[in-house]
Amino acid sequence: MTQHAPQIKVPATYMRGGTSKGVFFNLNDLPESAKTPGAARDALLLRVIGSPDPYGKQTDGMGGATSSTSKTVILNRSERDGYDVDYLFGQVAIDKPFIDWSGNCGNLTAAVGAFAISQGMVDKSRLPENGIAEVRIWQVNISKAIIAHVPMTNGEVQETGDFELDGVTFPAAEVKIAFKDPADGEGAIFPTGRLIDKLDVPGVGTLDATMINAGIPTIFIDAADIGYTGTELQDDINSDPDALARFEAIRAYGAVKMGLISDVGEAAARQHTPKVAMVAPPRDYKASSGKDVLGNDIDVLVRAMSMGKLHHAMMGTAAVAIAAAAAIPDTLVNRAAGGKDRSAVTFGHPSGTLQVGAKAELIDGRWHIEEAVMSRSARVLMEGHVRVPGDAF
Repeated sequence: MTQHAPQIKVPATYMRGGTSKGVFFNLNDLPESAKTPGAARDALLLRVIGSPDPYGKQTDGMGGATSSTSKTVILNRSERDGYDVDYLFGQVAIDKPFIDWSGNCGNLTAAVGAFAISQGMVDKSRLPENGIAEVRIWQVNISKAIIAHVPMTNGEVQETGDFELDGVTFPAAEVKIAFKDPADGEGAIFPTGRLIDKLDVPGVGTLDATMINAGIPTIFIDAADIGYTGTELQDDINSDPDALARFEAIRAYGAVKMGLISDVGEAAARQHTPKVAMVAPPRDYKASSGKDVLGNDIDVLVRAMSMGKLHHAMMGTAAVAIAAAAAIPDTLVNRAAGGKDRSAVTFGHPSGTLQVGAKAELIDGRWHIEEAVMSRSARVLMEGHVRVPGDAF
């Protein structure tokens, strides 16, 4: 009889943050070979999530077979002055043996503060018995600061509440997230130096595009330019292979123009970034829940692609990009929102609406965003251990 390695147990917490879910780990709890970046860590996390799965279901793992639910987080008490926790995010591909470490997950950021507090990563002197704890997060993927405002009751994280977030079924406690100086890289919000570029995409055409590095590198296009209204739901896009191929082509050629890759062939190995989103002026539509969204209640329509599919709501990092672009006059997002000077915008997405805020300043000829703010919620779904075969990594 062939001997097989038994399963091992790894302490983990399964959490919802915003409209995403992921498996959270304390760095110190990982097996020794997975405590540092590399093949062993990736193999472990792939097995935890259940990837690669040619069936696309992640049945033999913790993943939920969507980009929003195929995520991992590793946290560690920060040794940086002025920060409580280091936050590393891994976007796990579903059908490929690949983890993309190139960007942040804004939705799961809402859960980082609560996990950090529960794991003792935040000094108790900074935690109120009752009130709001400010958890200072260093986002390792993009080297940026984030502040999570986590409610506390009787010395514990308050998870339950009446805050409703479209895309999440049940209400919970509100967690406000502030993304500090969200421009990616060296702070160039517009990597080409232009608010609107002409983007040539073979097989698609030449499109106007606002390409912005804020929260996450994002390519905004006008929905009308590619035959859409901006009111589409997931099945309208995800059931159309030709549409998915067009969006991926736009993403690949946009990534080259943004300087993220040198050749379109590299895009397949960088699935998490950049994002592609289409915008349109507000109009009435019916959200995926059946709720009516009125054009008079929103400023702009946005539909965003994540990991090759239309997202069911909105990625938190893309919401930061929306806030930043809306605050800067003459971007495609600002124009679709009516072209006004604004410090906040309410946008419609497939699951409903979301308000985000950002203040833009033009300093020495370059646009600067001090911070972008949004509200999310988070809660622990399950805690204990995940199990994986001992020879899986």
